[in-house]
Amino acid sequence: MADVEFHDEIVDVPLEGDIDVPGAAKSDDELSTLDEPVKETILRDVKAVGNKFAHVLIPKQSRVLLKEWDLWGPLVLCTFLAIMLQGSTDDLNMMGENDGGPQFAEVFVIYWLGASVVTLNIKLLGGNISFFQSVCVLGYCVCPLGIALIVCRVLLAVSSDSLGLFLARFISVVAGFAWSTFASTAFLADSQPAGRKILAMYPLFLFYFVISWLIISHTHS
Repeated sequence: MADVEFHDEIVDVPLEGDIDVPGAAKSDDELSTLDEPVKETILRDVKAVGNKFAHVLIPKQSRVLLKEWDLWGPLVLCTFLAIMLQGSTDDLNMMGENDGGPQFAEVFVIYWLGASVVTLNIKLLGGNISFFQSVCVLGYCVCPLGIALIVCRVLLAVSSDSLGLFLARFISVVAGFAWSTFASTAFLADSQPAGRKILAMYPLFLFYFVISWLIISHTHS
């Protein structure tokens, strides 16, 4: 029997390659930000938040707030409202009583607890939207009321006793309330079952009404 010699040939097999995922970006640079400068990352995020605010102020047929949700905008708005509406502690220290304004933690709780309750109601009614998507939309849509608060503080800096200025404050808050409700409804209405949209939108109406009441009842400049 003839001897058979086996020769092992070493072949270099490349281990690098492309793994294509359907619906995914082709370039890793589009997904990875590990090598991106911090400044560019911050500017990109700020631009994204500003873009979402623009969609609230000028509602469009867009699902940006739902597809690319975040909680940065709502957190900024919540902190701004809590600071601006915070009751003065001077009267409490000198006279033993509060001025009736809400404290920072109270505004914070009303903001996030209210958004969570409205979201839970939407989910229980069968809405096809995630929890954080709904909270994102509800939080960003407080923006018109934030603008109304700025207008009220400017008017309060002029005078707090004039009936005309109170009417101006009232009109600005009502306009902010209407715009917040309209914007949030425009983004969330399509995610609700056809026969339950009114039930889903009613707590949303109350959520913005409570925030509006805190703004219009705040009397300290």
